[in-house]
Amino acid sequence: MSLIRGTALQGYPELVGELGGELQPLLDLAHLPAAAVGDHDSFISYRSVVTALEAAAAATGVDDFGRRLATRQGIEILGPLGVAARTAGTAGAALQAIEQYMTVYSPAIAITVTAPAGSRIAQLEWRIVVRRAPPHRQAAELALGVALRVFRLLAGPDFTPHSVQLRHQPMGDPAAYRGYFGCRVEFAADRYGFRFPAAMLNRPLADDGDVHALAQQYLSTIAVPTASATADTVAELVRHMLPTGTLDLDLVAGQLALHRRTLQRQLSEHGTSFAALVDQVRRDEAERYLRETDMPLGQLAGVLGLSEQSALSRASRRWFGMPPRQVRQEARRLSQQVKNEAHEVKT
Repeated sequence: MSLIRGTALQGYPELVGELGGELQPLLDLAHLPAAAVGDHDSFISYRSVVTALEAAAAATGVDDFGRRLATRQGIEILGPLGVAARTAGTAGAALQAIEQYMTVYSPAIAITVTAPAGSRIAQLEWRIVVRRAPPHRQAAELALGVALRVFRLLAGPDFTPHSVQLRHQPMGDPAAYRGYFGCRVEFAADRYGFRFPAAMLNRPLADDGDVHALAQQYLSTIAVPTASATADTVAELVRHMLPTGTLDLDLVAGQLALHRRTLQRQLSEHGTSFAALVDQVRRDEAERYLRETDMPLGQLAGVLGLSEQSALSRASRRWFGMPPRQVRQEARRLSQQVKNEAHEVKT
């Protein structure tokens, strides 16, 4: 279900105007009603939001459009979910509430916060959970920019991550990313997110237990059920395990504390299979790396858990009807075409 609250584009009209762009043609291109932009009570298509962000960046010639828009947003865009977070007892409890009830804001995205026992470093990961997600570099940078602002609200204005991970190559000067996030930025990484001091999770907040309980009670009544959680969870595990070259059904089932037959049955109930999920994840990852990075094909084969580059070439022909180099060339041609169309919208 690729929907998101209208507050995902809070500040969008103003930023487009300040950068010399024309708002209505961009909204028309993304099939977005103007009244829904910035409105928490409106649900809009997440794919339309992605289109609006990418088109605005191209039309205005501003590579950091998503990061700029993030400076105009904060925890308030989450509505009652933001209330639950702000009234929690600790920063960790606040993030747990956001993770648990993110579907209230958008069933299309998810965040996870992990803090391995004994480790001084915790990890935030942001991801889109819809299948075959469109290119979303601006949306990802917007999300991490907003996440940084939320962390600074919870942990104090001096909070800085240890490092930031982006799944795409830099759009513009790489040094600008370090200046924005205040830390090292890893490009073409295996996830979107950032690492931060685990001690921050224990930071006490000015909690209001009664308001927090009421907010959580309300959220539990409106949270969108995630019927495809099993398939999505397996797909996410597969994505992380592909580069290890040790991926198999028993290993994934063990990670989920399930018997292999139980996992097979649950996947079948979702209309898929383990082999089909692995192939789909490989396809999606191959398409993303070919579209958004310059990773050498031999290295890409390893990232996908394939034995050699020739295996990637065979799989690419099966998935896309063309070899991987041609997929990359076609993606760049289409990207330039989109930029040209966006510039035409501006003029």
